[in-house]
Amino acid sequence: MSRLERVLEGDDPARHVRIGLLWHSVSSGNLGVGALTLGNIAIVRQVAERMGLVPHFVVMSMRDGDAPALLKGEVEVFVIDSRAMLSPAGFWKAVGDLDCVLDIGAGDSFAEIYGAKRFGFLWLTKMMAVARHVPLVLSPQTIGPFTSWGYRRLGAMALRNCDTVLSRDQQSLDVSRALAPRARNEMSVDVAFMLPHVDRSAERGGARLRVGVNASGLLYHQAESGNNRFGLSYDYAEFTRVLLERLCARDDVEVHLVPHATSKTDPTDDDNRLADRLAVDFPSVVRVPAFDGPSQAKSYISSLDFLVAGRMHACIGAYSAGTPVVPVAYSRKFSGLFGLLEYDHVLPMTGMSVGDAVDFALRSLDERDRLAQAEREGMKKVDALLDVYRSALSDLFTETLRKRQVKLAA
Repeated sequence: MSRLERVLEGDDPARHVRIGLLWHSVSSGNLGVGALTLGNIAIVRQVAERMGLVPHFVVMSMRDGDAPALLKGEVEVFVIDSRAMLSPAGFWKAVGDLDCVLDIGAGDSFAEIYGAKRFGFLWLTKMMAVARHVPLVLSPQTIGPFTSWGYRRLGAMALRNCDTVLSRDQQSLDVSRALAPRARNEMSVDVAFMLPHVDRSAERGGARLRVGVNASGLLYHQAESGNNRFGLSYDYAEFTRVLLERLCARDDVEVHLVPHATSKTDPTDDDNRLADRLAVDFPSVVRVPAFDGPSQAKSYISSLDFLVAGRMHACIGAYSAGTPVVPVAYSRKFSGLFGLLEYDHVLPMTGMSVGDAVDFALRSLDERDRLAQAEREGMKKVDALLDVYRSALSDLFTETLRKRQVKLAA
């Protein structure tokens, strides 16, 4: 086949691009992490196809879960561990074989809050990509916090060497600009808004309202253990039980327990085990089985009339599917994201008693049409913010092709 024929058939090797998806996941039990991977791939494919490119993806991350693998046969997977980082035939070679890298930092892991070891892996992989002269973009994510001198210094070094740094909230953008003011710092939004799903909204509006409760195993365990490391002003476990009692007492409501983060090895961070416990105590609820993947979860959530959710990406799935949602905030990423979208229906972390929190959720249920309208308005802003990311990707691929042509000419 001639070069012209390959171009006409779309099989020109020069149009194929190998893209490293750094710190993404295809096997995390936390569906939010998988939602980032699938949402990012959807956006990248959209931009690449518009430019006449054929993307090939290499997912690069630690072995991080026991869930059914996503995208089998569609992507390559490179497992990052100490041996891979130390061997010249490991990550160093793998990243050098890429045309560009999109690093999403597992959503919020480019920070000091998860400890020195995890930060070290995230930092070193970035710097190795830079050393191999592979274009590096930080996909929309949370940046920081970096409070200590060492973390700030290393964080700034990595940010300065990125082609583009995209934040998914204003606080992250402020952190990035403060650490690396000369970097290309842009505001975008969480890529999980673009997670593909099957629209099941036709199932809403029946004789009984389909009300979902995504009870977070992580927050529930924190409340039961008395640790409360997220600083909630109310007892989350008691809030969950009182909310279920109030909902189950209503004749016009059918309650659905919706897990979104599961773990076979960590019972303290498992919505599935918690749903089993709650279903025993509230036998009238619909106990939704664990989902095979994030798209299946979002599809189910789209069938609900309303959702109260403790997992951020369950909230994003609901919001982008048009399901009125009350996010239960436990960190600044909630206020950062939903504040950016001017969505003021987030249950705050402080200033609430259990009774206040339950009343907030039930009042929002009664006002769900207003929440749905706010979501529709917010999605216009989401699309505009994602256009910022699409533009950065277009620039990245243009530069990638330019460098390839220079290399071939040499």
